[in-house]
Amino acid sequence: MSPARQTPAGALRRIAFLLERAREPSYRVKAFRTAATVVGGLDDAELDRRVRTSTLKDLKGVGDKTATVVVQAHRGEVPAYLQALEEQYAELAPLADDAAALRAALKGDLHAHSDWSDGGSPIREMAEAAISIGHEYLALTDHSPRLTVANGLSPQRLEQQLDVVAALNEELAPFRILTGIECDINVDGSLDQTDELLGRLDVVVASVHSELRAPRAQMTERMLAAVENPHTDVLGHCTGRLVIGRQQRNGTQKPRPESQFDAEAVFRSCVEHGTAVEINSRPERLDPPRRLLTRAVELGCDFSIDTDAHAPGQLDWQDAGCVRAVECGVPADRVVNTLSADALLARTHG
Repeated sequence: MSPARQTPAGALRRIAFLLERAREPSYRVKAFRTAATVVGGLDDAELDRRVRTSTLKDLKGVGDKTATVVVQAHRGEVPAYLQALEEQYAELAPLADDAAALRAALKGDLHAHSDWSDGGSPIREMAEAAISIGHEYLALTDHSPRLTVANGLSPQRLEQQLDVVAALNEELAPFRILTGIECDINVDGSLDQTDELLGRLDVVVASVHSELRAPRAQMTERMLAAVENPHTDVLGHCTGRLVIGRQQRNGTQKPRPESQFDAEAVFRSCVEHGTAVEINSRPERLDPPRRLLTRAVELGCDFSIDTDAHAPGQLDWQDAGCVRAVECGVPADRVVNTLSADALLARTHG
């Protein structure tokens, strides 16, 4: 069976997916994902001009192989490289189709950072990148004040950010930047921001960032308190694990094990209180692990497929989250960021 025709960016993403699932070298996967983001940011007229004038390779991130894919897809053809991969990895194609359909259903991302905390880019650049990949909204969830290492936002700075977002929303409409925060879950389970400000935000992602090796019972109570908090909309990267360790000053790079907690109790509480479980798409997190994600599905949880992006190009990482969701049987109608902005806000403000 021949693969379906793709948009140029879609063809590049599908190639990246097949390469990743086939465990090809990561640099090859990254090359196609990067090119997909670059090409996806071009409007139709600019893409057509660059194809006609053979200037695709003038774009940073587009090379010989990726440019050839773009040209062939732009002509309405199935790129030869994609055709070959589809034949070579035919067993992966159905999963690719389902993951692509889920990704197409996503209308936004509920976890992203800007240079107001530990992100690397201004709010506007993050929003424009979200627009370029087809999102209708992006939740701006910079860190709360307790996480000083990430330049967490004090109440005063968060107030200032709300004014900046309001002004940008007037310029970028109908796209919408949702006001939000990634709020630390304190040791006692309380949230690291004032109730008044939390009540004004569109999206609150609650995450554990400290004392990750706490005893199981203590961690469970801490997470339950946060899930039950009426301000909490999303439980972020629930195990806190790092499958790829971060580089330390001494040169070491060790993975971080999962925090220990009663997942059954926490997920049941998420169902009871309407808190979505985040499927964190960052390559070093991929949290929750598949066994916990599958159990959360069985218990009836809702989900949010997020990138936890700290730079514009990282917003494209949702593809990986969609793959994991499909692998673990997550129904699309239980993914809250398939909702329109108005429907999502009715949920979070309800």
